[in-house]
Amino acid sequence: MNLFRKKPIEVIVASACSTEAFYDTPTLKRSLSAFQLVTLGIGVVIGAGLFSLTGKVAADNAGPGVVLSFVVSGIACAFAGLCYAEFASAVPVAGSAYSYSYATMGELLAWIIGWDLVMEYAIGAATVAVSWSAYFVKFCHQMNKDMPLQWALSPFDSETLKDGTVIHGMANLPAAAIVVLMSLLLIRGTKESALFNTIMVAVKLMIVLLVIGIGWAYINPANHSPMIPERISEVVNGHTIYHFGWQGVLTGAGMIFFAYIGFDAVSTAAQEAKNPQRDLPIGILGSLAICTILYILFSWVITGLAKYTEFHGVVDKLAPVATALGHLPKQFHWLQQLIVPAILAGFSSVIMVLLLGQSRVFITMSQDGLLPKFFSDIHPTRHTPWKSNALFAVVVGTAVAFLPGNLFGEMCSVGTLLAFVLVCIGVIVLRRTNPDLPRKFRCPWVPVVPIIGALLCLGMMAFLSPDTWLRLFIWMAAGLLIYVFYGRKRSNLASEPSKQPRV
Repeated sequence: MNLFRKKPIEVIVASACSTEAFYDTPTLKRSLSAFQLVTLGIGVVIGAGLFSLTGKVAADNAGPGVVLSFVVSGIACAFAGLCYAEFASAVPVAGSAYSYSYATMGELLAWIIGWDLVMEYAIGAATVAVSWSAYFVKFCHQMNKDMPLQWALSPFDSETLKDGTVIHGMANLPAAAIVVLMSLLLIRGTKESALFNTIMVAVKLMIVLLVIGIGWAYINPANHSPMIPERISEVVNGHTIYHFGWQGVLTGAGMIFFAYIGFDAVSTAAQEAKNPQRDLPIGILGSLAICTILYILFSWVITGLAKYTEFHGVVDKLAPVATALGHLPKQFHWLQQLIVPAILAGFSSVIMVLLLGQSRVFITMSQDGLLPKFFSDIHPTRHTPWKSNALFAVVVGTAVAFLPGNLFGEMCSVGTLLAFVLVCIGVIVLRRTNPDLPRKFRCPWVPVVPIIGALLCLGMMAFLSPDTWLRLFIWMAAGLLIYVFYGRKRSNLASEPSKQPRV
């Protein structure tokens, strides 16, 4: 078997543009405009990275230098985003980086990146769900209905109360519940999901702008001094972990890179976009530009209102905004009351879009024969991959309920970075192998921009913890076993032409 056989790009493009469904089953419905794609990107980008990981990275890695971590990640994303925009305009299909790799680097690498994207989106949804749970605990406290903490923490997590009492988790039920609810919304329909997301984006942007506008006047300059605290180190499980200093800033950049995965999730909606060649680059680059500016301003305000050392404990790290707003004068108490329910609503849309992206990647891999047909079954009237959505509601919901909360963030970041590296390389390959392919958007200064993007992503990957790399290798090894014993033999490219999608 040829592990590097490529799916002809003409077949990919033609099948995506065809109005006829694959394998005589219902097809996805084109209902998303350029504006909805931008809001889709903002809906998933502005989430746990801004409202939760800001506190964790500030406390554990970069101090006030978390602002610089966002700058570094934003620059790397800009290079990768330009590459994504060119690919999305040239190959407008739901598989995102998986389909791009299939056309440029062959089936084995396509499988690797597809399996990686599954991890990226599923674990991304899990990360946000854990943060959603932390804010839900604060919301219950606001309503004078304190939730028992043991039912908002996994069995591997614990929380020390102010009186010294240690609460050990039993199961993170709020996190599991929101995953199931958002999966049910996706099953309901793409148009309904897009409307929900647009409303939630409006709520999130209002809150972000209020926090920046009001909080800016009450920043304590002493909280930003020093911007990069002196580097310290400690040994954890036999590994030396560095905090603060420039190494802490770069480590933080790799961790919060998770916060930017929204713009590549936009590309997974290609087969539901009305005019994908024109609208996908707008959705990708537009949402990325808006969110990067807001990230930098927001993290500056949060670390200016509260000293980074205040973001301690599981709940405080995952819900730093509520902690920071506690430093505002009493006349802004209403903002403290409003921020938590607004963030809960905003996180819900993040989880929804990530689960949407995951299912769309599985659809494409299934249609290529690399996964069972189960994953590409479309509901005859709702035009959604309801079986795949239901399966991952169970899988992701169970994971967030019983696995440690800090497991997910770095895992998602390393998966995202790997995907970006292959997309950057793929743009160079596609320019050489298909120079005349129509592209509504062209990445400037190829190969310089893609090379810089790939190197920046590889650099941030290098600063992630050894445990994260170990988990990545275990996940990839499991994926390769599935490919060797299932996908390789059942791939459409390995079968007779009659099993190819009709275009």
